[in-house]
Amino acid sequence: MEQGQLWRQYIIAGVANIAITATGFALGWTSPVNLKLLDPDDTPLSQPVTNDEISWIGSLISAGAMFGPFIGGFLASTMGRRWGILLSSVPLIVGFILMIAVQNVEMIYAGRFVWGLAVGMLFTVTPMYCAEIATDDTRGALGSFLLLFVVSGFLLVYAVGPFISYFALQYVGVAIVAIFCVLFFFMPETPMYYLNKDDVDSAAKSLQFIRGKSRAGVEAELDKMAAEVKGASQKTAYLSDVFRGANFKAFYISCALVAAQQLSGINAVLFYMATIFETAGAILDSAIATIIIGAMQVGASAVTPLVVDRLGRRMLLLISCTGTTIGLGLLGMYFILDTNGSPIVDSMRFLPILALTLFIISYCLGLGPLPWVVIGELFPIDVKALASPIATAFCWLLSFLVTRYFYLVADIVGMGVVFLIFGVCCIVAFFFTFFVVPETKGKSFQEIQDMLAGKVSPSKTETI
Repeated sequence: MEQGQLWRQYIIAGVANIAITATGFALGWTSPVNLKLLDPDDTPLSQPVTNDEISWIGSLISAGAMFGPFIGGFLASTMGRRWGILLSSVPLIVGFILMIAVQNVEMIYAGRFVWGLAVGMLFTVTPMYCAEIATDDTRGALGSFLLLFVVSGFLLVYAVGPFISYFALQYVGVAIVAIFCVLFFFMPETPMYYLNKDDVDSAAKSLQFIRGKSRAGVEAELDKMAAEVKGASQKTAYLSDVFRGANFKAFYISCALVAAQQLSGINAVLFYMATIFETAGAILDSAIATIIIGAMQVGASAVTPLVVDRLGRRMLLLISCTGTTIGLGLLGMYFILDTNGSPIVDSMRFLPILALTLFIISYCLGLGPLPWVVIGELFPIDVKALASPIATAFCWLLSFLVTRYFYLVADIVGMGVVFLIFGVCCIVAFFFTFFVVPETKGKSFQEIQDMLAGKVSPSKTETI
């Protein structure tokens, strides 16, 4: 049997995810830039922004991301996964142009919204692309690349943002997008897309490129893919199909997992991390503390691709929910003690960094990457382009609500209470995962569909 070159699919997925790095850069942009916008001597605007404007700047990227999935889903099904990813560079570049040409806060609003379109497109199509180029035993690892690359973007903007000018920061973002466009232009379309268009020869050439094998070496896998596509394409998928039978089970599991992801408060923490450290009066400078947290994000996210296809999705999600709950509980306790003027707080200035470190590491092990892995796996080919955008849009709707009203709710009930509410959401996610989420480790797309339809019972080890 031809061995092939397994490393090729990792390289291809890595290049595809460079665009995800650009979205991480855009998502984390507010952490260093908010401090510049509030500083009369550093803002590119005629005057500092207000707290309400800061909330809109933080949340509008999520508003744009609610619409992006439908654009991405349309492009993925009509032009292909590759072009769906490549065309995301257009709103990314437009957003950076608006930030460079900024004259007023409304231009920042527009830039953030346009960036959101790219985020929604990429978070829909990239997991689809990675799932369709991966072998069954590497699909979890390639799907986990999304979070690794997005937090790499966060780390980059955290590391350079506080130490260079506002305008120089925008050119760094443009450079990331340019590198992505040049490299990804030479990457292949997925075999699944070609088979869905009845182009077997192009599918074979694509699979040969991805696997590093001859036509004879990929024939068996190609036949298996063709059978899966044929079974899915025997009927035309309509929106109503998403809410029927096994498809609906896949849909509500996907929506519940992205809800757990967003209601953990991750984007509120990441968008406003520097401000949280300033508010907490932490022992380290907020810029340095943010860089440390960003580096830990990357380290933790690098672990997931190595273990997800060994430990499984469910185990990592359960570990993740436990760790995020503890981290949020500690952070909530600290802010409550600080708000009440407790004298013990002066000896606990290290706690925000410790709690956020635990929260971030735990999040990156499971709640961050695995909802996207699961979305890429659960839906059959015929409904994937319909269901994935809806689940992704729901994710970013929740992100918008969390980031838009985080400060407002914190002003009313206190930041400590808000973090405790996020912690309760993580507890709910733990039990949902334990009782409802199936294990998809090592299964083919057809085996996953059979399991969702109740045709195959998960093994004892899969249900923990």
